[in-house]
Amino acid sequence: MEELKLTAEQEQEVTRQVQLLQRGVVEIIPEDEFRKKIAKSVVTGKPLNIKLGMDPSAPDVHIGHTVVLHKLRQFQELGHHIQMLIGDFTGRIGDPTGKSETRKPLTNEQVLANAQTYVDQYGKILDMDKASLLYNSDWLQKLNFEDVIQLAGNMTVARMLERDDFEKRYKAGQPISIHEFFYPLMQGYDSVAMETDIEIGGTDQKFNLLMGRQLQESYGQEKQIVMTLPLIEGLDGERKMSKSLHNYIGIDEEPNEIFGKSMSIPDELMVKYYKLATDIPLDELAKLEEGLKDGSVHPRDAKMNLGAKFVEMYHGKAQADEAISYFKTVFQKGALPDDMPEVKWEGEASLWIVDLLVSLNLQSSKGEARRMIQNGGVKLNGEKVDDVQLQVDVQSGLIIQVGKRKFVKIV
Repeated sequence: MEELKLTAEQEQEVTRQVQLLQRGVVEIIPEDEFRKKIAKSVVTGKPLNIKLGMDPSAPDVHIGHTVVLHKLRQFQELGHHIQMLIGDFTGRIGDPTGKSETRKPLTNEQVLANAQTYVDQYGKILDMDKASLLYNSDWLQKLNFEDVIQLAGNMTVARMLERDDFEKRYKAGQPISIHEFFYPLMQGYDSVAMETDIEIGGTDQKFNLLMGRQLQESYGQEKQIVMTLPLIEGLDGERKMSKSLHNYIGIDEEPNEIFGKSMSIPDELMVKYYKLATDIPLDELAKLEEGLKDGSVHPRDAKMNLGAKFVEMYHGKAQADEAISYFKTVFQKGALPDDMPEVKWEGEASLWIVDLLVSLNLQSSKGEARRMIQNGGVKLNGEKVDDVQLQVDVQSGLIIQVGKRKFVKIV
């Protein structure tokens, strides 16, 4: 990419955009071309195409997903064009990244239903009216077998086996289907079809993202820039945030649930959550980090502010204030919430505690209910239940508490 002559004002704008967009990024490949892309956009006034690919295998968006969304919003606020790619075709294969076995393909109906949920939730962060929503079936379904052979000719088996997940499965003697090799090829071809300038994703997507650069070069296009962002550890402080690991904060969860879960974030991860999952200004972030180090800011207060910020971002200021009040009343003062859900009971007068919890949707299964009781997480009228075989007399006024945040009053 050729060097452009910039005025002093243009140079200043390029520097501003580069510094802002570098925040929280793990890697930009290559950095010198990234600056040139920004400079070209500033000089010509033409926005860059910024791509985020979504393989819609799970419809619930959590805080971990929002790391890339906040980066997209920065690009959007700088006037660049967001390409939201729904992998409705690749979603039928399933991305093998980080998987130890072949994934079951999704049906077309499942893919489209999940995609719509993503769009609805992403709209809480991005201006979806100003973003392009694309489906890769529009071009991948049109490829004939000759096109596919030509596409496959751009990659060797040895290169594919350099991927950590494929390498582990190969060495362990676990099956790898040929069609799985086509996932990164198709993701790369998406960038060709969309003429993408910059593609962003998590660090676990680096191999797939780089495929776009390689294929764009093969097809005679200017190569995209790859921008990787860190993965946020979940509430356990160890593993990547994931709904399947039950260590996540969902952006569509109830305000009190979001706030309560935020109070469980490990102290050592707070700054990372602030930095990657909120839009806190850099100077405020620096003061917070310094305050936590020198003890002038209590970790509890920082978590309460973080929880309130999350609730405000996804539910509004009023809900955030109510969540703070609820937390202080229920957890700091040990009082019962005034607005706990009431359920009109029409079942048996006497019921096994496990069946009662499942019937009230306080637990999703009898196994979970048993574990919650055994772990001391169930109370009846404030008294802890320690007998998993308990028969409960279900009477009006009975208050059932499960965990720290779930309350039900029988009427």
